Amino acid sequence: MKYHWKEQREKRAFLALADGTVFRGWSAGFPADTTGETVFNTGMTGYQEILSDPSYAGQFVTLTSPEIGNYGCNGEDMESRKPFLNGLVIHELNPESNFRAEESLHDFLMRNRIPAIAGIDTRALTLLLREKGSMKSFLHVEDSELSPEEGVARARAWEGLDGQDYARKVTVDKPFEWNTEGKFRVAAYDFGIKYNILRRMAAHDMRITVFPAGTPAAELLALKPDGVFLSNGPADPSAVGYAQENIRLLLGKVPLMGICLGHQLLGLACGAKCARLKFGHHGCNHPVKNLLTGEVAITSQNHNYALHDLPDTLELTHINLNDNTVEGLRHKKFPAFSVQYHPEAAPGPRDADPLFAEFARLMEEQK
Repeated sequence: MKYHWKEQREKRAFLALADGTVFRGWSAGFPADTTGETVFNTGMTGYQEILSDPSYAGQFVTLTSPEIGNYGCNGEDMESRKPFLNGLVIHELNPESNFRAEESLHDFLMRNRIPAIAGIDTRALTLLLREKGSMKSFLHVEDSELSPEEGVARARAWEGLDGQDYARKVTVDKPFEWNTEGKFRVAAYDFGIKYNILRRMAAHDMRITVFPAGTPAAELLALKPDGVFLSNGPADPSAVGYAQENIRLLLGKVPLMGICLGHQLLGLACGAKCARLKFGHHGCNHPVKNLLTGEVAITSQNHNYALHDLPDTLELTHINLNDNTVEGLRHKKFPAFSVQYHPEAAPGPRDADPLFAEFARLMEEQK
């Protein structure tokens, strides 16, 4: 089934939230009904990188920038092998493209079978989510008759993301190599890894083997890596118990670096606690203070959970200046550190890129 975007505009749609609120608009992507958790992202650009970030699996991403699609999509800007989000929510779809575009955003959504709704007040939706928190939702495209009340009921009936292991849903099926030359040999866990993370590690003289999320620690250690990387990923870190156990087996044997979900898993493996944030951190402008140096970095973030109550074995190294949540830690005994944000800058600022150099320094010391 193929629709032109102008024809899609005549296809009505609605977004029903679990609190009973309904937003009406028109279908801007693949015409299908689906459930998801609605969150908002405040980034002004980088929509393709956001769409292809596996950390959004299970979610409807609301983009607060009012016009989306003006520079199209292309293969070079993909951050994973395909989009994993459940749906996209925007105010206005712009069908135009620039010289780099290989296809329009609408065609990208259709090809990847991603439902989307446009024509709604995304600022009003964002304010609602800030007040009530990220919410279970149902997106309906009117190919069939369905009442808004039934949409709300389906949103409430959905299991949601708490307690769900989505890392296994987005991870690769088998190991693969990225950059076969480099001074440092790194084994990376793919809980939802982004390509620019791999590009930035390669730029810091690392050759990387990427492993599926459930790979036993012994298989990584058999590679005799100089370091192990714990990637970003979606949903609830408390549900990924096998990864926590593997991290405990790796601690002290090899330097570790984690980001986002990998950061949360490292903390949990060491005895920290983790809880859901009200509406999460999703955007490219989050200020983070390095408590060791006093420096402040503007960071890209995408997560719904945060660590708290760090044990004595862990040192707090970074905090979020918006809400004082944990943004970074390091182990006091073993060469291991992690950050909650995304230092690879895809999309987002490059302030935190030196963290990859810090990982290289740790591996150099261990050599």
